[in-house]
Amino acid sequence: MNGSSNYSNDFLGSRTYPQTQPGDFIVSLLVLLGAVMKADDKMLRSELDYIKVFLSKQFSQTQVRDFMVLFKDILKQSYPIKDVCRQISRSMDHPSRLELLHILFGLSLADGSFHRDEERIIRKISNYLNINQNDYSSIKAMFVRDVKSDYKILEIPSNCSDDELKKAFRKMAVKYHPDKVSHLGDEVKSLAEEKFKKVNEAYNNIKKSRKINV
Repeated sequence: MNGSSNYSNDFLGSRTYPQTQPGDFIVSLLVLLGAVMKADDKMLRSELDYIKVFLSKQFSQTQVRDFMVLFKDILKQSYPIKDVCRQISRSMDHPSRLELLHILFGLSLADGSFHRDEERIIRKISNYLNINQNDYSSIKAMFVRDVKSDYKILEIPSNCSDDELKKAFRKMAVKYHPDKVSHLGDEVKSLAEEKFKKVNEAYNNIKKSRKINV
């Protein structure tokens, strides 16, 4: 891979990618991570560590250093998030955009709590990325649990029939299959596998509560 400056130039230009590459994905992600970090006017070490650990699982030490230098520059700038998200929507497929959202939620909880200002900016980013409310609620429920989280993950109401439950599970298993983001690198695929696991857990939890054996 080339240095982070090449990724930055590509991202900030008007180029459209037929398939999102790991470097393109990371630069887009860093811009959005910066927006979330600045939402509550706090720059926490736990959040920077989250980003560094994520990058280190996918890139060499030199590349991680370059990306972190780029990220610090990004934090000093003010990007028009709506325009950035529009460009991302043009260049990234739906599974890649869902993975962006997944990582943003992970960052927001890096300090152990979910702040209202962070939720507000993540919801705004989700809308700008053309991610629908059901997908947003599904991914949020994987991080912020309540009594209906399992149903939200599967994007179904709690009063759905058993047949609707099974259909929803099959649909979500296809939507969140890790192979859909394998082109973004091993670490992103690993995160997708976590999401896929949560879909299975939600389905099994509901089956258990309903005493469904098959």
